[in-house]
Amino acid sequence: MAVFIPVGDPADPRLSDFTGLTDVELRRRREPAEGLFIAEGEKVVRRAAQAGYAMRSMLLSEKWVPVMRDVVEQSGAPAYVVSPALAEQVTGYHVHRGALASMERKPLPEPERVLSAARRVVIMEAVNDHTNVGAIFRSAAALGMDAVLLSPSCADPLYRRSVKVSMGAVFSVPYARLGTWPQGLESVRDAGFRLLALTPDEEAVPLDDALAPPPERAALLLGAEGEGLSRRAMGAADERVRIPMAHGVDSLNVGAAAAVAFYALTRSGSTP
Repeated sequence: MAVFIPVGDPADPRLSDFTGLTDVELRRRREPAEGLFIAEGEKVVRRAAQAGYAMRSMLLSEKWVPVMRDVVEQSGAPAYVVSPALAEQVTGYHVHRGALASMERKPLPEPERVLSAARRVVIMEAVNDHTNVGAIFRSAAALGMDAVLLSPSCADPLYRRSVKVSMGAVFSVPYARLGTWPQGLESVRDAGFRLLALTPDEEAVPLDDALAPPPERAALLLGAEGEGLSRRAMGAADERVRIPMAHGVDSLNVGAAAAVAFYALTRSGSTP
């Protein structure tokens, strides 16, 4: 049976999972340590639940009670009903999507497990912008990438902004974090993947050429916005590849470049 609990005090300790959501540094430290993440909006909350993440609690306004009743009933978690003004006091921003859920994290799988069933993989090095991480996951899901690997310094895919931008795609694409960098790339190569480092450098091989004939297994390395891949990552790759540009444009942002490259991998038939 759904449990909806009206709350009128922003300092109520039962709302602690939702406090200070705009404090990025605090949340980046706190959420993994406490084993939680925040899902925002009806679609994302439902996708998190469907992916098997357990709900700790929900924060929502009165008008969202009928919409989210079935989700709350299935979860067995308490739902705290607050006014929009109180939600803003607690979270630090206007919660225009009306519903937030605190979800339990799952243990991350080992990279070897993620790679075992994959043929097309994206590897992110130090991509610390949560919007870019979410966009890359969304494109990876939409364009048929099998898995994502993260460098040790890469941003958390389950941070609220990443989850929101990905529209819940972070729940559908398997991912793992490499323990060492770039040494961890050797385990990817040992699993039979050809490592392709994406760069705007004109001396790099056009991506379509690198995929002809298509490798049986391909791993695409992406670097952070602006800086791109580090020299160490470039050195660890099997080949440097680029997306040919026109009209004097020298590069795309990492999210757009990722989508183009994922499509090229899909079109190349790099999976049997």
